[in-house]
Amino acid sequence: MSRTIRIGTRDSELALYQANAVRNQLENLGHKTILVPVKSTGDIVLDKPLYELGITGIFTRTLDIAMLNGEIDIAVHSLKDVPTILPKGIVQGAVMKRGNVRDTIVFKGTEEFLGGREAVIATSSLRRKAQWLNRYPTHTIEDIRGNVATRLEKLNNTKHWNAAIFAAAGLGRLDVRPETADNLEWMVPAPGQGAIMTTALEKDDEILDILAEINDKETEICTTIEREFLNRLEGGCTAPIGALCYIKDEEVYFEGVLLSPNGTKKITVERVKALGEHTDLAQWCANYVIDKGGKRLMDAIKQSSKPTNIYSTKSFTEDQRLLFNEKVNAKSSDFIKISLNRIAPRFLKNEIENVVITSKNAVEALLTNFSAIELQFKNIYCVGRRTKRLVENRIGKVKHSENNAKKLAEHLVEFMEGSEVSYFCSDLRLDDLPNILEENNIKVNEIEAYQTKFDGIKIDSNVEGVMFYSPSTVKSYKQENTVEDNTIAFCIGDSTAKEASKHFKDVRVAKLPTVESVIELVNEHYV
Repeated sequence: MSRTIRIGTRDSELALYQANAVRNQLENLGHKTILVPVKSTGDIVLDKPLYELGITGIFTRTLDIAMLNGEIDIAVHSLKDVPTILPKGIVQGAVMKRGNVRDTIVFKGTEEFLGGREAVIATSSLRRKAQWLNRYPTHTIEDIRGNVATRLEKLNNTKHWNAAIFAAAGLGRLDVRPETADNLEWMVPAPGQGAIMTTALEKDDEILDILAEINDKETEICTTIEREFLNRLEGGCTAPIGALCYIKDEEVYFEGVLLSPNGTKKITVERVKALGEHTDLAQWCANYVIDKGGKRLMDAIKQSSKPTNIYSTKSFTEDQRLLFNEKVNAKSSDFIKISLNRIAPRFLKNEIENVVITSKNAVEALLTNFSAIELQFKNIYCVGRRTKRLVENRIGKVKHSENNAKKLAEHLVEFMEGSEVSYFCSDLRLDDLPNILEENNIKVNEIEAYQTKFDGIKIDSNVEGVMFYSPSTVKSYKQENTVEDNTIAFCIGDSTAKEASKHFKDVRVAKLPTVESVIELVNEHYV
């Protein structure tokens, strides 16, 4: 084919290795390819939010969006990181022949500590933690984050750690397996572990036909069974689940496990079926685990009280709550209450040439007071993509928008026609826009469209991070809380971050001015 296949990948060393493995197979079959490393999540060019498309995977989301945006043709993933339900419009294209499926322990020194009572093992995997504590209940598990190289370095530099657990496939593919490494044959791996998979658009028949050429049927059968077992057990619950399937002598062997997070409870299942008669294998094994107490165990896990580590100053929808990864236990409430004002008709007596709208609250206030037909604005300027979308859906065309008020002010100074703007704002105006305009001889007619009232609450001092969505939410939070030195402020934009930096030492800003982008910022911290 003359078409060049754009292969999307994350830009980590391991991800690039896996993408090149796929690229080599495709090029050996005569196809032209190019790697497209994808760094950040851009806004999706569709009229539906991410959660409606089923985009949830913390490691796969960026590539899902790039594919739906038409920036790549295929995406390459570690199969164990891929959600069991793919986003709408995206399908599995191929699974490569599987590598080493096992978990591997890397000893810092000798393995003599295994015979003793005390030891400290590093892993971020809930599944590995539960299985290790089930076997060694007196040991301590500590969290370890980062890519493979970073974790190996942390193991060497952390004096009190005895060992750390890795995926054998990752160590092998990067050729960094230490001499002190040993496979854990007794530990049941994650569903899909050791397998590289590709996804493509469901409607792209040409690409799907090409990917079928590199698909390994045996690996596909086994990993499909493992992932179906996981899907049937999960039920929206994050639990330590392991699954391993393999084919030998025309028979399909399966082993599965479900544990409590602390490893004190364990339910296992093993089953063998003839190849060709294996279609109900995952369902049978999942039902067996559920009947043996798995449902009670998963219910207990869901209801277990984890300490809150993130607090949001804006209430989440249920769909937003589902976007957090398993390490985040987030609570939320509205620290700001909005009251829409009555806007006098005299403000719209004549056509307004230049209008500035910086929030959805201002849009709602305008539409509460007037019909869309009455809102005859010549030039509308906005802050935020969602505000822009709302304005264009309900009022009229937006001439220009920016991600924050300061950038919009700078644009108006340089490009706006006329010397006067009408600014529909709150009674608490904390952005720089009017000041910048007035300093540049642009008259600002501030029209108070709504009132912002502080309604913050006292939160637990053990909370590690707070999510903010406006300068007002920061002020509301500060009225009720003392800022701890190590508390992180996760902010929706620069104006919010500027206010947060007056009180917080660690301030982080989301890539996009959306709640989902702030959630992604939190998830990145806990990867």
